[in-house]
Amino acid sequence: MGRVYKRGEIWWIQYYGHGQLYRESTKSSLKSVATSRLRMREGEVGQGRLPALRAEHTTFDELAALYLQDYTINGRKTVKRAQELVNRLKESFGRFRAISVTTQHIRDYITRRKSERVSNGTINRELAALKRMYRLASQHSLSQVAATPHIPHLQEHNVRQGFFTEEEYKLLRAVLPDYVKVPLIIGYWTGMRAGEILMLRWGQLDLERGFLRLEPGTTKNEQGRLIPMVKEMIEALWQWKQRMLHHYPSCRWVCHYRGKRLLAVPTKSWKKACKRVGLEGKLFHDLRRTAVRNMVRAGIPDQVAMKISGHRTRAIFDRYNIVSETDLMEAKCRLEGFRIGTNSTAAIRKNASTEVLEQIPERY
Repeated sequence: MGRVYKRGEIWWIQYYGHGQLYRESTKSSLKSVATSRLRMREGEVGQGRLPALRAEHTTFDELAALYLQDYTINGRKTVKRAQELVNRLKESFGRFRAISVTTQHIRDYITRRKSERVSNGTINRELAALKRMYRLASQHSLSQVAATPHIPHLQEHNVRQGFFTEEEYKLLRAVLPDYVKVPLIIGYWTGMRAGEILMLRWGQLDLERGFLRLEPGTTKNEQGRLIPMVKEMIEALWQWKQRMLHHYPSCRWVCHYRGKRLLAVPTKSWKKACKRVGLEGKLFHDLRRTAVRNMVRAGIPDQVAMKISGHRTRAIFDRYNIVSETDLMEAKCRLEGFRIGTNSTAAIRKNASTEVLEQIPERY
């Protein structure tokens, strides 16, 4: 099926696979190396596998191109972020072929990134991109990787912490300008993401029935949601809509500034208002955590709360269900009430029979 031959000082092999002629350099001056390589290739062909020659020459740039192409084909909204991950990985792996990247190289990459004081979560996102590249390459009809190196996953300590109390929310609502107050109220009561709030159009709001509709494909998880609105939220949006119709009748966006849609929550106005009421460091995303916490404490079933907030996994939802010092004090009060209530030992002694009393030590 094949043969070995020499070009200058280097031995080459030639063989056929699936009707195609392959020629490959062994990069060796030893005929025995060429003979062994030829036998290996003929064995691959005999087993019905395409030769691994293509996979041995795949570069990191080719892996990255498959990764970015996948984002484009699936219409993902975070292509820019994907390109940033590729650029970061390319600094370390750009000179490698896919087959040359080892787990030790990846560990060295982790060590370097940690020395730059990068969080474990950020490093994990970068490694996840690298793993995805190898997976896409292996799924190619002519596999572009011979093997995937083991890619470690770092432990993350990203428990969500910030939230607003009702008093803090009211203080901030009182000092924010009206065009920032609207997304504040929506975020506090619904737990919607900032991007979802800023993309709202008036046609998605049914103020008479008190519902807000998010269309499929417009949310982070691509799923649509129907969100109930409380009285305060409905009244605030009614007033805001009347002002909008009077001054900017052609504006279709709920969150706007002088008729133009807000592309982001105004950072300057937000920080200024937070500083004014002593809430420096508070984030708009804290409203999302607040809404989840409030819904759970209001007795709304977790599955319903997850539908409203848009959480797909229980693990992420639980990280948003913040326990505050007030929650712990409430638990303490309940325990105190339990201790002095009808279930206390004193009550048991009062109602128990003589036989039971004899089994309870006197110190209790």
